[in-house]
Amino acid sequence: MSYEDYQRWKTTPIEEQPALSIVIPAYNEEARIVPTIGAIASHVSSLGIPWELIVSDDGSKDRTVQVVEELGFANLRVLRAQRNEGKGSAVRRGMLAARGKVVLFDDADNSTPIEEIGKLLEKINEGYDVAIGSRAARGAEEANKSLVRRIMSNGLRWIVASVFSTGAHDTQCGFKMFTRDAAQRLFRAQTISGFSFDLEILYLANKLGYRIVEVPIAWVDAPGSKLDPTKEAQRFLRDLVRIKLNDLRGIYANA
Repeated sequence: MSYEDYQRWKTTPIEEQPALSIVIPAYNEEARIVPTIGAIASHVSSLGIPWELIVSDDGSKDRTVQVVEELGFANLRVLRAQRNEGKGSAVRRGMLAARGKVVLFDDADNSTPIEEIGKLLEKINEGYDVAIGSRAARGAEEANKSLVRRIMSNGLRWIVASVFSTGAHDTQCGFKMFTRDAAQRLFRAQTISGFSFDLEILYLANKLGYRIVEVPIAWVDAPGSKLDPTKEAQRFLRDLVRIKLNDLRGIYANA
């Protein structure tokens, strides 16, 4: 990594349209957000492209917003929310605010190392509209995932594969990249604000004919997860039904 590139990114606002925007949804992440920003900034600054970073807060009750703003980085923006509305809401606001030609959303816990970004960029450069990090694709690596979460993930993947056409085996990995046009169209049509928003976005992407590719990634189950697997599984199943009903009712007709 070029230290000069890193320092320039932190201190000098880019004047042209970013080649890449990275969106991090965050809720009560004051303990983890700064190390994640540091890891992302140090690696992406070495790629030699103009880029921006957006932290989309979801109504945090801790000092998440303050610690990010105190960094004072020139190409880092914080989007504030008045109340907690769900991860999907935070991602949507960030994706629609992004100015980059390509947009990635990445979880605040850094479960997928930012070094995996090159794999997704390569696929977008090959002509895909949506490139998603996958823990289910051949060659993927998962570490530290509990038995309960592993069983639940596999069960939900089976249900999705049986009921939905999404073009993906792993819909929930928080490491997804879109062309700007695809991101704007898909996230404007999004209706789900919670955990299952990824499923809706991929369902829409497949329905609208976007080229989707799954990319095997390394993934580590980071400590400190705020998800209750049982509750989220129940919400996920409810949202499966909701997405199908939305489609039948024509809610996605103008997407």
